[in-house]
Amino acid sequence: MATRVTQGMINTQLMRNLNANLARLDHTQGQLATGRKINKPSDDPVGISYAMRYRSEISANSQYGENVDSAISWLEITDSTLNQASNVIQRLRELTIQASNGTNPQTALDAIDSEVSQLYEQLIVIGNSEFNGKHIFNGQMTENPPYTSETAGDTLTDSGNIKFEIGVGVKIDANVSGETIFGNPDDIDNAFKVMNDLRTALKAGDFTTINNSIGRLDSRINKFLEVRADVGAKMNRVQLSQGRLEDININLQSLQSKVEDADMAQLITTLKTDENVYQASLSIGAKIIRPSLIDFLR
Repeated sequence: MATRVTQGMINTQLMRNLNANLARLDHTQGQLATGRKINKPSDDPVGISYAMRYRSEISANSQYGENVDSAISWLEITDSTLNQASNVIQRLRELTIQASNGTNPQTALDAIDSEVSQLYEQLIVIGNSEFNGKHIFNGQMTENPPYTSETAGDTLTDSGNIKFEIGVGVKIDANVSGETIFGNPDDIDNAFKVMNDLRTALKAGDFTTINNSIGRLDSRINKFLEVRADVGAKMNRVQLSQGRLEDININLQSLQSKVEDADMAQLITTLKTDENVYQASLSIGAKIIRPSLIDFLR
C-alpha cells in the first residue's frame, strides 16, 4: 500500500533539510571565525583528549622554562659576584707580596693596612650580595645577610640548597654557600680570618705572618677557581636543558596545531559549498511550498 505524501510532510521535511544545511553552514563559519576545527568537545571527542594533553604538557613545559630562566639568572649573578670576590682576593695577594718585603718601613705597612681594611669591607659587601631581594650566599636563609664586619671570620652560613626543577624529576642546586666560597670558621685559609690576621701583622710589622698569608691566600684563590668551575658546569647544563625545553615546546605546539587548527583553504572552500547548498535549498523550497488554496481555486 502506497504512503500518501501530504503538503505538511513535504514542508516538515523541507524545514528539516534546511535546518541541517544551516547547521552545517554555521559549524563551518564557526571554525573559520576561530581558526580551530575543535571548538567544543562534541566536534572531536578523541581529538579534544589529545588537545587537552598537549595543552597540559605545554603549560608544564612553560613552567620548566621559567625555572630554567630563574636558575640561569641565579647562576649568572653568582658567577659575577665570585668574579668580584676573586678580584678582591687577588688584589689582597698583591698587597701581601708587596708588604712581605722586609725593607718596608712601618709607614708603608700602615698604608697597605689601610687598603686591606677597605678590601675587607668590600668582601663583606660581596658576601652579603642579593638577587631579587634574596641573599645568595646564605643557603635557604635568604632573608638574612650572612656576614658582619665584626663576626665574618667566625660565621657559619646556612648550607641549605636552593633547587630549581628544570624537567620532569630533574632538579639542580643553583646556590653556593658562603662557607664554600670564603671558608669555614675552622679553615686556615678562611678569607676573612686571613685578612684580619694580615691587618694585625701589618700593624705589628710581623713579616713572618705576612709571608705565611701568601700561601693561605693562594689556597683560597684555588678554591675560588673550583667553585667558579662548578658554577660554570651547572650553567652549561641548565643552558642545554633550556635548548631541550625549547625543542620540546616547538614539537608540542606542532602536535597541538595538527589536532586543533583548521585548514583555512579547505574551510573557505567548504563554506562556499555550504552557502551554495543552503541557497539552492531555499530556492527549491520556495518552489515546493508556493501552491496555496487560492492556486487550486483558480
